[in-house]
Amino acid sequence: MSTPFSSLNLPAAQLENISELGLKTMTEIQAQSLPLSLAGKDLLAQAPTGSGKTVAFSLPLLGNLKPRNFAVQALVLCPTRELAGQVATEIRRLARYPGNIKVLTLCGGQPIGPQIGSLEHGAHVVVGTPGRVSDHIRKGTLDLGQVRTLVLDEADRMLDMGFQEEILQIVSYTPADRQSMLFSATFPDNISKIGRDVLTDPERVQVEAIAEQQPDIEQRIYLTDPESQTEALLAVLTEAKPEAGVIFCNTREQCNDLGNELRQYGVSSGILHGDLDQRQRDQMLVRFTNGSLRLLIATDVAARGLDIDTVDLVVNLNLPRERAVFTHRCGRTGRAGRQGLAISLIFEKEQYKLGLIADEIGMELKPEHPPRFNESKLSVLTAEMRTLELSAGRKNKIRPGDIVGALTATKEIDGKQIGNISVQDFQSFVALPKSLADRGLEILRNRSLKGKNIRVRKI
Repeated sequence: MSTPFSSLNLPAAQLENISELGLKTMTEIQAQSLPLSLAGKDLLAQAPTGSGKTVAFSLPLLGNLKPRNFAVQALVLCPTRELAGQVATEIRRLARYPGNIKVLTLCGGQPIGPQIGSLEHGAHVVVGTPGRVSDHIRKGTLDLGQVRTLVLDEADRMLDMGFQEEILQIVSYTPADRQSMLFSATFPDNISKIGRDVLTDPERVQVEAIAEQQPDIEQRIYLTDPESQTEALLAVLTEAKPEAGVIFCNTREQCNDLGNELRQYGVSSGILHGDLDQRQRDQMLVRFTNGSLRLLIATDVAARGLDIDTVDLVVNLNLPRERAVFTHRCGRTGRAGRQGLAISLIFEKEQYKLGLIADEIGMELKPEHPPRFNESKLSVLTAEMRTLELSAGRKNKIRPGDIVGALTATKEIDGKQIGNISVQDFQSFVALPKSLADRGLEILRNRSLKGKNIRVRKI
């Protein structure tokens, strides 16, 4: 039974805004948590990515604000810059009521000077990563003395990334009488501990993603052995021909080893794990999103917050230790109404683990032999696009139209041939077909953007 937002004790103008945003009925996490959080309760919530948790904490957060008070009244901590950006965007949409709410993101991997300038002008809501928020507290550029709402989003991932000390230090600078909400996809022991340190008499709500709630995802299980695992993977990939496939490994060492093995077969892949700095991570995600990389090898920690609708294949190179992680991995595909495929390669000794997962999710997961590997088919995994990086972005007043205009000025490249364009604060990325990448590079190097010459390179 779906519950409408209109059943909540919210101002009529906010309900109207929610309706205009296309939100009619609540997701399970929203229906469970909002009556509690809107009543001022602290929350300890288990909710997977894609469950609507941002709305679940944003509505009470906005309700606690005093718009005329231009001080930081809400703080949302997120594990990565990508997630912080998504959360800030959603809060801004919901903040059309009460209006005149300034939301500021404070994340690493970006110059700190402009952030200090923005803080001097005042903000109501700060969404940031623990490291950069700590930096601002140390510099005395961020005052949390008037925070009324604290949110820890994807708390388990922040702890996995080693942020526990920073989080507790940040919390110590906020008032004791604040409302606090902790959202986490899984509940390891350290989550319960940090919950005790941060929350006051919290209500606990729990929503889990289960495979049977993902009808557009086909599950396949292939039995292999360590010696032939890579060839089995390549056989699976060449048969599935993914436009965008994510291969999950349990450790960063496995990610690196697999990337090297695929390279020996002439197969390009991106690698995403905790050792990458923000710039490397940004480049990898841009290349994957715009089709100049078809395969991304990732750990669970690094891939959380990865929200790319075009992923049509997920591969578990190893079964994860927890059933919740299995369903989170598989849920990366089959987004936005698309058909998805989730494949797991398992060893003989892992069959017991597969049985436990199958029992818990209520699905039959029966192993079969993988398809035969044919090296001549590897060309189907070659990406058709290349990515160019430009040394200017949003802060330089660059817009996507400026890049299109420069590339099409000589009439050698048609606008329809240009792929995804991503304009970030201080750099931009554009995808071109492989056959046009060198010419596009030359054109951009010989033309100015906004009256300035910029550096351009292929990545």
